Amino acid sequence: MSNTSKTTNNLVPILIIAGMFSIFGFVTWINGALIPFMKTLNELTEAQAYLVASASYVSFVVMALPASFIIGKIGYKNGMSLGLFIMALGALVFIPAAEARTYWMFLVAIFIQGVGMTVCQTAANPYITIIGPIESGAKRMAIMGIANKVAGALGSLIFGALLLSGIDDVKEKIATVSEAEKGAMLDIMADSVHTPYYVMASVLFVLALLIRKAPLPNVEAEEVDETVTGKSTKTSIFQFPHLWLGVFALFVYVGAEVIAGDTIISYGMSLGFTGEEAKYFTTYTLMAMVVMYLLGALLIPKYLKQGTALILSALLGILFSVCILMTTGFASVLFVAALGIANALVWPAIWPLTLDGLGKFTKTASALLIMAISGGAIIPPLYGRLVDASKNDLISQGIDAVEATTTAATGSYWILIPCYAIILFFAVWGHKIKSWKK
Repeated sequence: MSNTSKTTNNLVPILIIAGMFSIFGFVTWINGALIPFMKTLNELTEAQAYLVASASYVSFVVMALPASFIIGKIGYKNGMSLGLFIMALGALVFIPAAEARTYWMFLVAIFIQGVGMTVCQTAANPYITIIGPIESGAKRMAIMGIANKVAGALGSLIFGALLLSGIDDVKEKIATVSEAEKGAMLDIMADSVHTPYYVMASVLFVLALLIRKAPLPNVEAEEVDETVTGKSTKTSIFQFPHLWLGVFALFVYVGAEVIAGDTIISYGMSLGFTGEEAKYFTTYTLMAMVVMYLLGALLIPKYLKQGTALILSALLGILFSVCILMTTGFASVLFVAALGIANALVWPAIWPLTLDGLGKFTKTASALLIMAISGGAIIPPLYGRLVDASKNDLISQGIDAVEATTTAATGSYWILIPCYAIILFFAVWGHKIKSWKK
């Protein structure tokens, strides 16, 4: 069935895929709580702590092309089911990781979940893009974004309550107690991982079984016959410059989105907010995104073109990034959260703009776009390194450690500005470059 076929009812498949995006959001956005939790539990630096995000997102580089091959063999629906099974296995690995209180085992567990999510995303994103007209692809992706971010906010709140409750007391006490007492306290802290990940694994296993029976019709991207216009049909993905520019734009976008969502809790704590207060900050970012997703679903494509939405998003991203640098305290936190407004319509707009006209290359192109999610593995740790380097430099100049940490954490958000500038280029010019020839 092509995307131009008149299906009797796409509502059920869209709702099922929305459920899949809810799972992606829940699993992805608990990293905001995991990062300060892991930093305390394993006594990590800022850069080491952000490897929590890297372990998840680097899997998209490793598995995207194999996932595309697998999905080509077993189909979109079975691919989603397989991905859910792998995610469930990753959740179970958290249990022995907590028992051993070993950082690399936690990273392995996160990586396995990321592998499963890669398989799911490689199937779900192109599926929802091509199940209807490409012109309204951003509208359907915006609906998926609502499901993703509402579930992400829920996951952030639940795991924030479970993992960050009392973390400030623990941090104070382990600085003064003996090594034996510190080990006992951290063991108790690690035990809080057990119940939520047992529950998560059980739910993912059940969903993996259910998705195999779900009424999802088979869809394929519409073929584009360029011979009608007198041009030769393209034979390689390397003949689509807008694809590669879209992949690069998505790479920097995911890095910016992860920084906005995953650093905000740690950033708030560096400004003096308690863990109990800061645990809500990721929710601010996600709720800002949900509001914009709703607007996107209402406005695109009838009142707002996908390209225009992307231009406005990039400009807002640059504006809010500058505002973070120019403010302090809770105002600065709110501008980090406001990045959710800038970020919301970027993913929904980049996908259809990039996949437009790719025809038989859609599955491979989708795998490349999924690989671009690795921006979340690279750019956030760069932010962490900037914070560490800037903080150490300020301390060496005789500035108080607390003030140095706050200043470094705020000032390092400059890394977002070039990211949004690249997205702006793709929105204005990049997606229009369909051929290397003038």
